[in-house]
Amino acid sequence: MRILQICSAREIGGGERHLADLANNLATRGHEIFAAITPGSPLRSALSSVAAENIIELPMRNALNVRSGLRLARLVRERRIEIVHAHVARDYPLAALAAGRAGARLVLTRHVLFPLSKIHRLTLRRTSRVIAVSEAVADGLRAQNIFPADKIITIHNGIDVKRFELGSSGTGVPPVNNRTRVGTIGHLAPIKGQEEFIRAAAIVCGTRNDVDFIIAGEDKSRDGENRAHIEKVISDLDLKDRVQLTGWTDDVASLLATLDLFVSPARSEPFGLSIVEAMAAGVPVIATASEGAREIIDAEDSGRLVPIGDLAALAEAIADLLGDANQRERLALNARAVVNSKFTLERMVDRTEELYRAVIAGPE
Repeated sequence: MRILQICSAREIGGGERHLADLANNLATRGHEIFAAITPGSPLRSALSSVAAENIIELPMRNALNVRSGLRLARLVRERRIEIVHAHVARDYPLAALAAGRAGARLVLTRHVLFPLSKIHRLTLRRTSRVIAVSEAVADGLRAQNIFPADKIITIHNGIDVKRFELGSSGTGVPPVNNRTRVGTIGHLAPIKGQEEFIRAAAIVCGTRNDVDFIIAGEDKSRDGENRAHIEKVISDLDLKDRVQLTGWTDDVASLLATLDLFVSPARSEPFGLSIVEAMAAGVPVIATASEGAREIIDAEDSGRLVPIGDLAALAEAIADLLGDANQRERLALNARAVVNSKFTLERMVDRTEELYRAVIAGPE
């Protein structure tokens, strides 16, 4: 198959890692993969298995950039592309324009829970399929009634399980004096719950002095206000020696290999890729009962779920698991089995490949 992946993102996040993994694996399977990205996008280096001449850079600032849409249409027509697949909402209308003018099939992936806008209702009528990365995202799409329900398909994100099972030599933060380490990973933002993580850490630190807390993530706000707020919370709670802000790391597997416990304190989460990565790495997980976490974790079997915003419950779960090595081992083993059965990269690529074939074989 000849497939064009479109993404205007200027930073690498979960959705962009998903796109790169999908494109690279489809290329390895023998499909001719093309990618349209913005100038200077970090996705270029991530698309390691896609032929360099098949990666096209063009401005995609917003949904009304008709010139870029027409350029994409010409590319689709000239390269005889069969599937146009877009991953970011602002790219959907451009992808629809390109696919419609060139006679290709349009596939969208929805990575977030936010509702689509009026322009999407107007421009996406000829969408062949919409992939939701979780049932929670699929439910949100159905509620908007933009697409027929039978065109919305859930395909969970998948990860390279072997990379997390083996760990990776590199940039992980080494433990100090064999202290216990509890960590969380995600971009620094209120919705990710880092403040709740710190306040729960303060409760745990009140009874234990052998635990360090790690926050890995990048502040994507323009003025750095999210990191500044987190640093103030740490300072106000007198936790500078107990809570470490590491910034972002590209080697998540190495960082996870240093943790005894992983916490996802999100207020809302469409899927929860970092949860799956921690489970694959054999790190027991505690998560707030966000939309994505409830889909991934079987409570008390492959992880612990606590109410969103309940600091006491989060602190209690952390303290309980830190004090019970047998429970940590049991949860970690069960979690790895869940990842191997539901969230592998191979499964995600298989299901997406099947969807592409069905779209090409089906009616317009």
